[in-house]
Amino acid sequence: MRTYVVGDVQGCHTQLTRLLEDARFKPETDRLWFVGDLVNRGPESLATLRFAKAMGSHAVVVLGNHDLHLLAVHYGIRKPKAKERVEEILEAPDREELMEWLRRRPLMHRDPVAEITMVHAGIAPEWSLEDARAYAGEVEEALSGPDPTRFLEAMYGDEPATWDEGLQGMERLRTITNYLTRMRICDAQGRLDLAYKLGLDGIPDGYYPWFSVPGRRTAGQRIIFGHWAALQGQSGRSDTVALDTGCVWGHSMTLLRLNDWRFFRCPCTELAQPPGNGNSDR
Repeated sequence: MRTYVVGDVQGCHTQLTRLLEDARFKPETDRLWFVGDLVNRGPESLATLRFAKAMGSHAVVVLGNHDLHLLAVHYGIRKPKAKERVEEILEAPDREELMEWLRRRPLMHRDPVAEITMVHAGIAPEWSLEDARAYAGEVEEALSGPDPTRFLEAMYGDEPATWDEGLQGMERLRTITNYLTRMRICDAQGRLDLAYKLGLDGIPDGYYPWFSVPGRRTAGQRIIFGHWAALQGQSGRSDTVALDTGCVWGHSMTLLRLNDWRFFRCPCTELAQPPGNGNSDR
């Protein structure tokens, strides 16, 4: 059995299929990890959801910020925007089944044998892997429970911007969610700047890529993440692997085979966005 990890698909199902064919992926025996953001902006979000769900135990999906936003739209908390291209999902006969499956996906996956962790955006510098797993579980419990709407209504917002173990209620869950699904940079105390979306060269003074914060507790642990397309797959570190290479923006989709650490990429120039339609969070 081989295990592959794919960067943010964002509804680019045709390109995903092409990439898996190039890598000679065998759905009957191999496993595929998705680093989050299955949906949004690409033309085939419904097909992507159906494909991942149909893989059953052969797929591992962690939730990204766009997946969470889709759930908020599904529950009527937010209205969909045209650029999000989720109308097909909202009109699908299997919509309820897909959304029930989606809201039960984790925010973090850890393979203890391979000693590899996967999250969508990153792990707060002051958290250990054990901390991150416990905090992710708090959000997962709220989202997969009988009524996820209370959490989904409260998850929007950039504050609190700094983690504090004393945080409670929805502020606590929002902050955990922002670290795991939206973070790119923070300062030495872990204070988030969620407005920043450029690459490594323009980071404001006093801030760092989350994976380069001095004293990060998970330094040396292999962590695979997506979300930050502007990195173009280059974190500059051997312990953090960036897999979002901007397929939906007309760049490429990246697949990593964990067995031999081989990367596969396919160009996605046909998906180039019009000028001024830059990347954004939810």
